[in-house]
Amino acid sequence: MAKKTPETVSINERSKDAALEKDRSDPTGQRLTTDLGVPVEDTDNSLRVGARGPTLLEDFHLREKIMRFDHERIPERVVHARGSAAHGYFQVYESLAEYTKAKVFQDPSKKTPVFVRFSTVAGSRGSADTARDVRGFAVKFYTEEGNWDLVGNNIPVFFIQDGIKFPDVVHAAKPEPHHEIPQAATAHNSFWDFVSLVPETAHMIMWIMSDRAIPRSFRMMEGFGVHTFRLVNAQGVSRFVKFHWKPVLGVHSLVWDESQKLGGKDPDFHRRDLWESIEKGHFPEWELGLQIIEEADADKLGIELLDATKIIPEELVPVRRVGKLVLNRNPTNFFAETEQVAFCTANVVPGIDFTDDPLLQARNFSYLDTQLTRLGGPNFNQLPINRPLAPVHNFQQDGFQRHTIDVGRANYFPNSLGGGCPFLASAEQGAYRHFPEKVTGEKIRKRAESFQDHFSQAGLFFRSMSKPEREHIILALQFELGKVEREEVRKRVVDQILVNIDSELATEVAEGLGLPVPVMTAVKGKIEKVAESLGVPRLDKSPALSMENQKKDSIKTRRIGVLIGDGFDAADLQATKAAIEKAGGELVLISRRLGTVKGSDGQSVKVDKSAVTTGSFEYDAVFVPGGAPSVAVLKKDGDSLHFIQEAYRHCKAIGVTKEAAELLQAGGLSASSPGVVVGAAGGQDFPEKFIEAIAQHRHWSRHDKDLIPA
Repeated sequence: MAKKTPETVSINERSKDAALEKDRSDPTGQRLTTDLGVPVEDTDNSLRVGARGPTLLEDFHLREKIMRFDHERIPERVVHARGSAAHGYFQVYESLAEYTKAKVFQDPSKKTPVFVRFSTVAGSRGSADTARDVRGFAVKFYTEEGNWDLVGNNIPVFFIQDGIKFPDVVHAAKPEPHHEIPQAATAHNSFWDFVSLVPETAHMIMWIMSDRAIPRSFRMMEGFGVHTFRLVNAQGVSRFVKFHWKPVLGVHSLVWDESQKLGGKDPDFHRRDLWESIEKGHFPEWELGLQIIEEADADKLGIELLDATKIIPEELVPVRRVGKLVLNRNPTNFFAETEQVAFCTANVVPGIDFTDDPLLQARNFSYLDTQLTRLGGPNFNQLPINRPLAPVHNFQQDGFQRHTIDVGRANYFPNSLGGGCPFLASAEQGAYRHFPEKVTGEKIRKRAESFQDHFSQAGLFFRSMSKPEREHIILALQFELGKVEREEVRKRVVDQILVNIDSELATEVAEGLGLPVPVMTAVKGKIEKVAESLGVPRLDKSPALSMENQKKDSIKTRRIGVLIGDGFDAADLQATKAAIEKAGGELVLISRRLGTVKGSDGQSVKVDKSAVTTGSFEYDAVFVPGGAPSVAVLKKDGDSLHFIQEAYRHCKAIGVTKEAAELLQAGGLSASSPGVVVGAAGGQDFPEKFIEAIAQHRHWSRHDKDLIPA
């Protein structure tokens, strides 16, 4: 068939092409408008009552922008698409009636059922667990007063202050629209272009570039409610509150090299860890912590409580631990529960109320709107995983996928045909009443001056890190910005953002990118003046922010990879196994092949993993028992040498006994390095010293780690 030339293209095809061209949207030189062509003056601030007041429902631009964003993808979530979840319960330690009338906080003997979903934010459902990202930490409490959803993250702040910017930051972080690259990564042009132009992202950038963004497991990461909420007691007294989840196992992270390798070797690493831990009876636990601020004291803090890019340092307001969350049951069906669960920040119970945080106000609208598309209509709360334990009676009816079969003739209020039922409840009967906050002001698109300090807490975070943690932030920024193709974007991030956070940070990142080192002096003075004018407290450091200051006194649920070959010392292995398991750890036997390996006592043990299917990055420590035949085999095996070298480079605890010390020498490793324990397994102090080394999680002071070829 002859190829068509422009002259032979039919009129209809020409018309089709013309119509297609007409539908293309080229924004070059055009003004920003709504979907109906109304010019937009401000797309950074929601319409609110006064600069610190609540957001108004009449803001059609906010509602259109959020609504369109919420319905961009079907059926997976636009954000937080990749998730893992579990059932459990929450139990308060003592009554908090002084602070809130919420029944979930009244009775220490009561266990409130919960469903908790952890997630990454930027990637799709098929992305890897260990990407550098924020982790969602959403808890659904099935209370006797209805469902309460505490929808938070493992990072206590967010990129933006106003929810009207949420579509912008997510669009910038997601794969770029022209080629859908990269997946589950922010190391690209559009994200850092956005960051360089939006200074309020500075604090979140420090957290996301830190090791907090690559947690060791869901079980070892903190959770935060992010926003400031209200607690209201039975007397109507309101107090501000920040919610924290503190993991009982402590806060621990991967290193960047591990997270990248895990993404290839086991992209389900976090999901698998959560599932297997619960199946083994190692139930994950967190304590709920509250930072409670009396309303009269709020202004004295000098911190804008309505700003989601700010924290309240624990040194200013300590975190009070008030209860425990335990996850003790895996979902029966992933889709029916983990995928269909619907969270919403607007789901609260009497005694818990909102503030005028403009990001929270937009989330209250956005989550509800999103479920309409994801779950097929307005009846999503009737799905088993979303259904409250509290009885439901109202006049809502019909719609897609209606589960409830309504009875009676009256579907309106007031009515007499149904005996006036269901009738209105009084406050004494548990009716929800919003806190009667007084609100005055003009309808404006503006943020208060107290929202303008974008850099003091970002600097506080960086200064509060240990030396290794600061180095990791610098390396992460060099990696991310090194992937950015446009030099002007890289330079703008350094000159407009990093220079305002910390001089060491800006200098190191600039040098690593081959950019001129920016001038610091005038900038630093300007930042300090802004913070001083707003009454921001000058804290040099906040020790609570550093993971190095978190507790490190346990090896419970830690996995220790054991390298063995035929002829391994059986006594070594038995003695170490007994000590590790008594302390709550777990040994995983690894050999060149699956099957069994024979010990020095003539008995065979079953191998758990073959060297080709695993790597040291899947374990918290490495143990090599003695036995000359076994060690001789390991010394000649490149995979085994790489395994122990890699663990050494990642600063993990390494324990070797008897002849196994030769393996250290073969791998070029120092036997006297911190975290390397050499001795006889049956010796008096070897197990104790090895367990203590594992509990430290990392041994950053290994001066020669970067010389190891792994």
